[in-house]
Amino acid sequence: MGNTSGTAAARIRAVLMAVTMAVLLAACGLVAERNPPSSSTVPGARSGTEQQTPTPSPVPTPTPTPGAGPACPTLRCTSVLMTGDMLVHAGLWQQAGDDAAAAGKPGLDFTPLLAGQRRYIRGSDLAICHQETPVAGPDGPFAAYPSFNVPPQVITAAKAVGYQACTTASEHSIGRSTDGLLRTLDALDAAGLKHTGSYRTETESEGILILQTGAAKVAIIQGTYGLNGVYPEYSWQVDMLDAPTMIAKAVKARALGADIVLGAMHAGDEYAGAANTQQQETARALVDSGQFSMIYGHHTHSVLPIENYKGTWIAYGLGNGVTELSPWYAVNNEGLLVRAQFSQDAAGNWTASDLAWAPSVIVRDPYRWCSVASDAPQGVCAAPDSDAATRLRTSTVVESMGAAAAGAHELLITKEPAAQPRVRPEPLP
Repeated sequence: MGNTSGTAAARIRAVLMAVTMAVLLAACGLVAERNPPSSSTVPGARSGTEQQTPTPSPVPTPTPTPGAGPACPTLRCTSVLMTGDMLVHAGLWQQAGDDAAAAGKPGLDFTPLLAGQRRYIRGSDLAICHQETPVAGPDGPFAAYPSFNVPPQVITAAKAVGYQACTTASEHSIGRSTDGLLRTLDALDAAGLKHTGSYRTETESEGILILQTGAAKVAIIQGTYGLNGVYPEYSWQVDMLDAPTMIAKAVKARALGADIVLGAMHAGDEYAGAANTQQQETARALVDSGQFSMIYGHHTHSVLPIENYKGTWIAYGLGNGVTELSPWYAVNNEGLLVRAQFSQDAAGNWTASDLAWAPSVIVRDPYRWCSVASDAPQGVCAAPDSDAATRLRTSTVVESMGAAAAGAHELLITKEPAAQPRVRPEPLP
């Protein structure tokens, strides 16, 4: 581990040194501009007291843009919502078939499964999901673990409840070869969901997903710890969890004008209650680079702690966004919805001004995502006692690294004013 960490640290230092050199070179250019040649060497320049100093242009005042979510403490805010793995098994697509039939529709409808998330998504400016597995064609054949090939209608439902973008890099990304990867990206495009983490072409893999909210440009950079031992057809098809590479992308995102840069990690030990060494070292390296506004993760199918590291939030694991109920692992049935509000200060910098989370559970008969936050926005989920137990288990884990003391709090959506109309994020060129 020591050699790996040392190598990673050296690579990170090299990236940061390159960034520093670029900044110094830019600064030299600015100095040259601010110290022009004397009037004796500039044709047409006035001499003596006739020479005039140009009047500096006034700095424009930012347009007040409070965004959705909590009260904005500054002139401009934007809120970003994130959820965990969308992990679809047979029980969920059977439920989607029943829900479609009940509504008199053909095929599958996953929208009722996800409908409880709508109210939270309306209270954010940007909502991001994680598409864990490849999708099949609309009529299948469908398959679950270990070689997932799930209904693409789950992507349509994600769009219907308000998500605008999904990350796609996971250990399952090429579980159905390049064809499965392409089907997934095609389905996301068809639904109108932006995406990053896996790619059709090398050129596409070199781009950065940047979304414009009403107030800010938000970049998303993602990586997965592995690919289940399967080798991709091309190395660039899936973003891997590598701190120097992710930092280089973040630097590029900043150069392209990103105000907020999110790092998404698909990593960790399944069903664990704590972040492992790889998660902690990678997340903290990303924060130490100074390029990331927040780090969050998924993959473990369990909720993990939230940490405020050097003033930057790290939500190590959001559990499952949706999943079939597990009879063996209660944590598999739980999830964490996280919303971060970012505020712009007088100098134009964006930092997190609020971090809120809502615990969730999957219930059956019918299968539904359900919030067990203490304000019970959907009423009782499973049963009062079990809902309370889920909330206690989640809060204990979430706060085990000092999140509450650092200001993270439960998201009580019913206590907030109705969400303001939002500017629908669009990708930037």
